[in-house]
Amino acid sequence: MNPAEIIGLRASVSGAQMAKGDSATLFLFFTFLMMISYSYELQSSQVQTLLRIQRLLNSPPVLSSWNDSTDFCNIEPAPSLTVVCYEGTITQLHIFGQNGSPALPRNFSIGSFFTTLVKLPSLKVISLVSLGLWGPLPAKITRFSSLEILNMSSNFLYGPIPPQIWSLRSLQTLILDSNMFRGQIPDWVSALPVLAVLSLKNNSLSGSIPNSLRTLENLRVLDLSNNRLAGEVPDFGSLTNLQVLKLADNFLGSLFPTLGKKLVTLELRNNRFSSGVPSEIASCYQLQRLDISLNRFVGPFPPSLLSLPSIHYLNISGNRLSGLLFENMSCNGELEYVDLSANLLSGNLPICLVSDSKSRVVQYSRNCLETAVQNQHPHWFCQNQALAVGIANHDKKERQTNNKVIVLLSTLGGITGLIVLSSLLILLVRRRMNMRRVIKRPPRTLVADNHSTGIPSKLLSDARYISQSMKLGALGLPAYRTFSLEELEEATNNFDTSSFMGEGSHGQMYRGMLSDGSVIALRCLKLKQKHTTQNFVHHIELISKLRHQHLVSALGHCFECYLDDSSVSRIFIAFEYVPNGTLRSNISGGVSGQILSWAQRISAAIGIAKGIQFLHAGIVPGIYANDLKITNVLLDQNLVAKISSYNLPVLTENMKNEDGTGVSSNVSKDKCAPGRVKQDDKTDMYDFGVILLELITGTLITSQDDVDALKGQLRRSIAADESAQRSPVDPAVLANCSDESLKTVMQICIRCLSKEPTKRPSIEDVLWNMQFAAQVQETWKGDSQSSDGSPESPHRPTKLQLTIQQG
Repeated sequence: MNPAEIIGLRASVSGAQMAKGDSATLFLFFTFLMMISYSYELQSSQVQTLLRIQRLLNSPPVLSSWNDSTDFCNIEPAPSLTVVCYEGTITQLHIFGQNGSPALPRNFSIGSFFTTLVKLPSLKVISLVSLGLWGPLPAKITRFSSLEILNMSSNFLYGPIPPQIWSLRSLQTLILDSNMFRGQIPDWVSALPVLAVLSLKNNSLSGSIPNSLRTLENLRVLDLSNNRLAGEVPDFGSLTNLQVLKLADNFLGSLFPTLGKKLVTLELRNNRFSSGVPSEIASCYQLQRLDISLNRFVGPFPPSLLSLPSIHYLNISGNRLSGLLFENMSCNGELEYVDLSANLLSGNLPICLVSDSKSRVVQYSRNCLETAVQNQHPHWFCQNQALAVGIANHDKKERQTNNKVIVLLSTLGGITGLIVLSSLLILLVRRRMNMRRVIKRPPRTLVADNHSTGIPSKLLSDARYISQSMKLGALGLPAYRTFSLEELEEATNNFDTSSFMGEGSHGQMYRGMLSDGSVIALRCLKLKQKHTTQNFVHHIELISKLRHQHLVSALGHCFECYLDDSSVSRIFIAFEYVPNGTLRSNISGGVSGQILSWAQRISAAIGIAKGIQFLHAGIVPGIYANDLKITNVLLDQNLVAKISSYNLPVLTENMKNEDGTGVSSNVSKDKCAPGRVKQDDKTDMYDFGVILLELITGTLITSQDDVDALKGQLRRSIAADESAQRSPVDPAVLANCSDESLKTVMQICIRCLSKEPTKRPSIEDVLWNMQFAAQVQETWKGDSQSSDGSPESPHRPTKLQLTIQQG
């Protein structure tokens, strides 16, 4: 009811009642009016609270229509915005920003934001997703005593998860995905009695999964993917309602977890599980999705998984599972995706998997199957490898039971000694009797004699190529596909000079637009030698799976062949188009003319480091010596850094001999460390150090002398006073940086530039320090530039004690 309606109602009713002279009725009427006015005032206060929230969020597009006259309780619900009211009070608030939204400005204070938000105390549902919120999650969250759902995904929240959340006894759903939370998963989570959904994926949580999670009887969804969790998975057999368990991309293992029977989704991808797959998993009749790929699982593959009544996605690739497959095995007709590749399977592929179904994807390469397609190993390979796995597991079990054996031998020592002595005497007699016959026999070679304890070169050359984002669309990209030459000619206007972007050691680059309007960057590589398309199967498989947020990802390829012998003359690879220029150009003004701030430079460096980490550890075998240069790092529209040129074999095998103009061309890693032991991962760390040097100083580096001079200045300035410390630093950085943040980056830069590869840090060490520097910088902003001086501004984290390894 609006003010005009209230006034009209007051006038009409007042006139009628005064005519009758009924004072009692008038009293009741004015009491009713007071109640209406009070309700209106209450609604008005909540309107002002929502409008302040709009301002604190920097007026994102999703809230652009809010104003003083907005009827918030009657807003049409939408996926990006929903406000729910009950009896004049707001009970649900859902705000979803755009994917990839940058952090809010430096004057944002998460403390002030929550001080405003708690003025809506009746909220039962809070969903604030992709809004650029940054800072530690305030303890004020506990003011929402009736809170049932909390979703603050895809923001920039950091620090530990606040322990005060345990007091939210009504909390049913807790989702904090894609933030920067650190520390361990707290034990107090088990104190939430009705918690049904717990999702903390894509953070930096470490330690083990707490055993106390086993007590969450109502838990239905548990997603801890893409963290740094390690150790054994607790026994979740007691979680009888658990339907979704996602633990992918961690360091968990080694035993297959004990689980309930109601699972619908189980993802253990890319961990360190090394046990067998228990037969009990085949009794999970509701299981629809099973992904145990990229582990070290051994033993027989349970073929009954193919015929589970609900299964439609099965991925066991990249393990050492063995067994014999038969053509007459049965499969679930609803199977959409099956990946058996890179195991030790033999026999015949089941006919049900090779049926001519356009909707089904089946991968089974790098096994020992009786088929001429998808690159199979010879039969003996799987036998030898399976035997080696058996020997290794036997040794492991022996070590685990070593103490029990010692106790047993101590107890039965006398008896065992007599038995051994008697056995030796008998063997000696038999050996003398049969010596002549043994000498006449031809020598036998055990299968295990030729077993190498390392990874066979054949296995490495045929190794699987993996992406942490194999799920199509996970990065907002279309599925990888094969283009026709006609499509590419149309996209580039027949490779017109107006589409030409440049030429380098990895071929010519063109800009094109596909028929659906999407823009691509097209690399054209002319081959020096003749090859058939079959020679590039592994290369194309690698390229198709190399998808990561901080790599310029490939969208597809095209082969152009000679007519006479069908050999490949040119390869075209279409990449996503990144429009915002190079990192180098954005230091000096960029496409938009805006120079990157210190926080933005740290963010770009973190992105590069994550890209390097993926190239080193996210695929097998890893990709090293990537010739990283600041001019080969592109920034997208959200200033997300993407490595545009990395060491793809299909490109490097055909590199042209050119004198590059970038740092990596002029600065030889071998000159930096003559006679050093080759360590390709440390080569990339040196290149990363050069990029950091340019980000800190803003100087264009073109030679090894430049690197040495600036490195020396940084080392000397760290121990000097403030003015001297800042002398080599870019003035654009000095305008808005924390001393501690700057010093941390300077220290890690010096370590990366060490002339001895062994003294350079690991990529994990680099990431840790860069993220620490980012947190310190963000906290410094909140402390020094908060617009309202709120006491809830984030506190500065404890200073990390770093030591400089002299290079």
